[in-house]
Amino acid sequence: MPRFALKIEYDGAPFSGWQRQKAQPSVQEAVEDALRKLQPNHAGIAAAGRTDAGVHATGQVAHVDLDKPWDPFRLSEALNHHLRPLPVAILAAAQVSDDFHARFSAVERRYLFRLLARRAPATHDAGLVWRVQRPLDVEAMRAGAAHLIGHHDFTTFRSVMCQAASPVKTLDEITIEETPVAHGTEIRFYLRARSFLHNQVRSIVGTLERVGAGSWMPEDVRRALEARDRAACGPVCPPEGLYLRDVIYPDPPFQ
Repeated sequence: MPRFALKIEYDGAPFSGWQRQKAQPSVQEAVEDALRKLQPNHAGIAAAGRTDAGVHATGQVAHVDLDKPWDPFRLSEALNHHLRPLPVAILAAAQVSDDFHARFSAVERRYLFRLLARRAPATHDAGLVWRVQRPLDVEAMRAGAAHLIGHHDFTTFRSVMCQAASPVKTLDEITIEETPVAHGTEIRFYLRARSFLHNQVRSIVGTLERVGAGSWMPEDVRRALEARDRAACGPVCPPEGLYLRDVIYPDPPFQ
C-alpha cells in the first residue's frame, strides 16, 4: 500500500483548526473527505502539526496510505478538484517510504506571524494579519526576543491546556523583519524549532508586542521566561496572523 506525503496550504478562518472535531469544520475533515472521493475506505491522514482555529498554513504536511500507486501530480490535481470551493489547496504530492511519518519524521517546524501596525483597518489582508493601531519599536522587540533563543523551560509561554510531556524546548530562531506599507508597517516574526508547545508562538508574539509598545522592557521577557509561570506571560495574540510556514525532513519529500 503506497504512502503519499501531501503539502497543504489553507486559510484557517473558516475552520475550527486542523484536527477533526465533532460538529465543527476542520481542515483534516476537508482533506479526508476529498480523499474519500478517490478511495472511500482510506484510513485517514496524519499531519505534522495541529494548527488551532483561525491559524493558516502555507506548508502543512500530512501523509496518507492509498490502495494504488497514484501519479503524484494527478493525485494533487484530483484532490484540489474535490476540495473546491474550500480555501484548502494541495500544493504538491509525493510518494514516500513506508516509514515516513508527517509528524514524527519532522526535524524542524517553521512559523510566520504577520503583524500590521497602522491606524487604519486591514482591508486586503483582513483575517490574515493581526492589526495593532500604534507604531512598535522593532529594535526593542528584537532585544526582548534574544532572551528566548536557545534551550529553555517555556512554561510561561504555553497554554494551560498544552498536552506536551515537557515544557522544555529549544527555540532555534526568532527573526523580526519590518516592511513599510500604506500608512503603516508590516512586522513579520519568523520562528524555527524542532517542535513548539501549544500557543507558544502566539504567547511569544503577544509578549513581544508589549515590548514594542513600550509597556514592557526587553529585560522583562527574560524575567517572564525565568518565572516559569503562565501568569507572567504577556497577552496571547489572536490566531489570524499565524502561519505554519514549512516543515523540514531529513529526506525532503517534495522537490
